[in-house]
Amino acid sequence: MTIESNAGISRLNVECEDHRPDYVIITSPEGVATTSFSSSADCTSIWWSFWWWGKLVFLVLFLAILGFCFFVWIGPYVMEKEVIPILNWETETFSKLTLALIIFSSVAIFPTVFIPSTPSMWVAGMSFGYALGFLLIMFGVMIGASLPYFIGSLFYNKIQGWLERYPRKASIIRLAGEGDAYDQFRAVTLLRISPFPYAVYNYCAVATGVKYVPYLFGTLLGMVPEVFVAIYTGIMIRTLADASKEQRSLAPLQIVFTVCGFVITIVSTIIVTVYAKKRLSELQANDEQLMLLQ
Repeated sequence: MTIESNAGISRLNVECEDHRPDYVIITSPEGVATTSFSSSADCTSIWWSFWWWGKLVFLVLFLAILGFCFFVWIGPYVMEKEVIPILNWETETFSKLTLALIIFSSVAIFPTVFIPSTPSMWVAGMSFGYALGFLLIMFGVMIGASLPYFIGSLFYNKIQGWLERYPRKASIIRLAGEGDAYDQFRAVTLLRISPFPYAVYNYCAVATGVKYVPYLFGTLLGMVPEVFVAIYTGIMIRTLADASKEQRSLAPLQIVFTVCGFVITIVSTIIVTVYAKKRLSELQANDEQLMLLQ
């Protein structure tokens, strides 16, 4: 503030200095906006949770109805026309030892030439049950996963070229070759549980740098859900075939237990598969972030 005097006239100058920016910051009362946003996020999360469980319940009900229809109407017809004649031919033609050798050989060799070995696993369940069938299949898987691994090492450069040609798809496979033995074991296990083609990975594994021991043990562990589903399917087929052959229907309680076991097996497999795919996606995202930081 200054005072100027000119020809008897006094003038008062008032100057205000304000270095603050020429805008106004408006703030809400503490906790109001945060609470609103948090409530909205919670509602969305609850909604998606209900939606996920709703889809799961619908899937279980659908599989239960489908299984009941199969056991009551479709199963007996298929058993009488197709399965029972095959089982009779199998029993009359092969001994148990010969059948075991055939199952073992098919599980060990078929993946090497890209032929599905699941039907052989069904036969193992039908003929040998859970314990012997599981051991027979796992020994076959051990050979069936090892042969392509060592054969693939002979074509290492060609497989590397294929992986470089499809970098997006190959990035999932390459996860198994990173880190220490435990990281490789975990990645191989997740790959085996996920829907990634079994025979394709057998040949590509060696080109990713994964060591044989974590590759083998990860394969054996990751194949357990699929093997149990196959064995259970074989046992279920055998049960229906025996009932049809003896011209008798399954007891209501037996049907309920069989359908429930089938549904639980399928749902458990789906949940484990979804979890494996999610974990693979997370590992892939983390790997891409590390590459960007480098």
